[in-house]
Amino acid sequence: MTTVAPPTPIRLLAGLLIGLSAGMTIRDTAAPMLATALKAVGALWLDALTMTVVPLVGALLVTGVAAASRQAAAGGTTARALAIFAAMLTAACLLAAGIAEASLRIWPTGVTLGATANLPEMSPANEAWYAGIIPPNPIKAASETAMVPIVVFSLFLGFALASIAEDRAAALLKPLAALAEAMLVIVGWVLRVAPVGIAALAFGAGAKLGAGAFGLLGQYVAVVAACCLAATLLGYLWAVLAGRVSPLRFARAAFPAQAVALGTQSSLACLPVMVSAAERLGVAGPTADITLPLAVSLFRAASAAANVAVTVYLAHAHGIALGADRLLLVAIIAVPVSLGAVGLPAQVSFFATIAPLCVAAGVPTGALPLLLAIEAIPDLFRTLGNVTNDIAAACVIGRRERQ
Repeated sequence: MTTVAPPTPIRLLAGLLIGLSAGMTIRDTAAPMLATALKAVGALWLDALTMTVVPLVGALLVTGVAAASRQAAAGGTTARALAIFAAMLTAACLLAAGIAEASLRIWPTGVTLGATANLPEMSPANEAWYAGIIPPNPIKAASETAMVPIVVFSLFLGFALASIAEDRAAALLKPLAALAEAMLVIVGWVLRVAPVGIAALAFGAGAKLGAGAFGLLGQYVAVVAACCLAATLLGYLWAVLAGRVSPLRFARAAFPAQAVALGTQSSLACLPVMVSAAERLGVAGPTADITLPLAVSLFRAASAAANVAVTVYLAHAHGIALGADRLLLVAIIAVPVSLGAVGLPAQVSFFATIAPLCVAAGVPTGALPLLLAIEAIPDLFRTLGNVTNDIAAACVIGRRERQ
């Protein structure tokens, strides 16, 4: 896919610090015109980023699901790998939802961003909510940014396209792939001026929250890192319980790949080391050669868990109570959205994979760019968890060959 190179994390962090510092400095002075102007700049930049979410997520899901379905139909190992990926992703997302919610109840955010939302009740008595899960009019759902119906329709369409003749499916998949690529170019353009947009949004946060903004960001890093580490430990459990590998043997084999993951923050760079780790764990060469490249492309367990944690954290920061039913919804939606975001740059995928979860849960997305500016820190834990779970998945998938 063709994308525009995003700004470096240093530039994003600089924009965040400049905006927060300026907002804190003049928060008690008379500068209404400046605050109004910066608020408008930040809102316009955020809207430019948000306008790509629906077409990008829809196009990525349809093309990704169709491609994965055809891969699964082509071979037994691939089909088994995709099924295990889905199970491990779901478990990681559910675990992250529980940990994030429990930790924020014990350690509530010291400040609030406001904008509390009134969410529709997801109870059996509320038939209107359940009736909206499958959209009677997908175009209307897209125009209303109703993410749950959009995701459901995209999944159906992707599976359906994988079931018809390949040449006919290509007639629709090619335009959708072009749409996704065009949206990524727009996102790249918007991210080029991200330091300015983040600074404008941070100014408002600094003026409103003062020094509490730094505490909010620090707590965010701690919560997301904790959920990523929990997803990492879950990978060990998968390897031990479902892969029948001893904990010590798995830890020794995975350590070199984990070290490379922390040094490079790239799962792709860890692929050769992960193949070696799988061989030391007794995974057959052909199985590792199929499973691990597929895992690097599709399977990001810790990233999906982190996306859920970000959504839950933003809900608490805005004073929104999600409830068990809404947490379950966020965790389930995170799985296909994560699988659809194949090959996206980290800064692009951050917004493309989290914004749909926030929209589905009724959580404002205005603070996402501020979190993007410090994403380099949680990304260390994301990569660590992704690599660990990739190796664990190889152990589970290769268990039949070892036996």
